Amino acid sequence: MMALQQIRKKAQKDGQKKNEETISNVASEIKSNLDELRTKLEKDRQAFAKALSKSSKDCENLLKNESTKFQAVYENFCKEKTTHMQGLKDAISKYEEEKEKLFMRYEQLRKKEKSMIAELEKACASRITDLEESLKKKKQDDKTFSILRKTLGSFLDNASDEDFPPDD
Repeated sequence: MMALQQIRKKAQKDGQKKNEETISNVASEIKSNLDELRTKLEKDRQAFAKALSKSSKDCENLLKNESTKFQAVYENFCKEKTTHMQGLKDAISKYEEEKEKLFMRYEQLRKKEKSMIAELEKACASRITDLEESLKKKKQDDKTFSILRKTLGSFLDNASDEDFPPDD
């Protein structure tokens, strides 16, 4: 029985050694897998960091280029804006000057028209007065002529006024 116990003990020892070897092998394999995984993850992280860095630099360069282009466009805009604003100011000044000239010309024309109308009114009034005097004189002459006719008619054998048409 002792031999059996010894065999059993030995078998237990051998089993324990085998278990320890198996555990050790599995532990080594796990450690190796972990090391491989760690190395792979580290490589992936480095590749990601490198890609991120490259992307960041590309983006930064693109932003710098666009910023430079924008600055050039902005400066050009400011120059053109200044030019256009000066053009607008010049156009407005020219318009104001022209407006002032036209207003002065209008005032002169208005004065000239008033003067011409006043002269025409005087001339018309003078002609009307002359006409009135002429009509009065004609009427007077007609009366005088009528009296003269009557007087002459009485001298000429009793001629009547009916032989002569009446004058208005």
